[in-house]
Amino acid sequence: MPSDHRPRWVPEHVDIDVPSAARMYDYYLGGSHNFAADRELAEEYMRVLPDMPQIARAQRHVLRRAVRHLAASGVDQFLDLGSGIPTVGNVHEVAAAANPDARVVYVDADPVAVAHSFSLLADFPQAAVIQADLRRPGAILSHPELTRLIDLSRPVAVLMIAVLHFVADEDDPAAVVATYRDATAPGSYLAITHATSDYQPQLARRAEAVYTRASHQIHYRTKQQILDMLGGYELLEPGLVDMIHWRPDPDSGADPLGGDVTRYSGYAAVGMHR
Repeated sequence: MPSDHRPRWVPEHVDIDVPSAARMYDYYLGGSHNFAADRELAEEYMRVLPDMPQIARAQRHVLRRAVRHLAASGVDQFLDLGSGIPTVGNVHEVAAAANPDARVVYVDADPVAVAHSFSLLADFPQAAVIQADLRRPGAILSHPELTRLIDLSRPVAVLMIAVLHFVADEDDPAAVVATYRDATAPGSYLAITHATSDYQPQLARRAEAVYTRASHQIHYRTKQQILDMLGGYELLEPGLVDMIHWRPDPDSGADPLGGDVTRYSGYAAVGMHR
């Protein structure tokens, strides 16, 4: 298939004919920073999982609820790993509403996500973006942009929303999480969402097969497998739960999927590093 006309803001080295997990997610959310290859594979995924746009929005709602809660609790530093392409209700916007002095570092491997983030943050000196792979914590934790904004000797909220399921078992996601945990001060937090195979295992396998052609493979996991990644964190109430049940906003209106957790097939949790 012919590729899209190449917008000027796309970095020259980006192959827009290879589907990107970040740009597919942008498409689910109704964004415009995606290309034909991303849309085609995203549409194939939605033929397996038609609820994906609602799932993606639910994940973003968890992100905003978690950031609001943590900012209200006094956290003023946020590290958003696998942040993706900016959309409505970004971390720096939500955090700044609670604390104008909040600082945010976004990290993503996708160059389009990073390029768009640079543009968005041009007039916001308390936020920065790093192009890096979250599976390489050392490069991120020592990056000058991170050390400029975030003091790791003070509590920081590490955000891994809809991203750990892109870390393969062979990359040891529990060890990746532990590295970030050990680099942060006691009183720091971790917030996650993660796709689960608990409710619809056959559908999960079919969904995983679609992503073998994307930039990153997706891995649906069981609740216990996800819990095993959270060692060293004391989970805040209500623990690791279906994501629509993690501290839901009572004013959010009717659930678009009727509150059916099997259709969302995803868990959420926030934990404190003691």
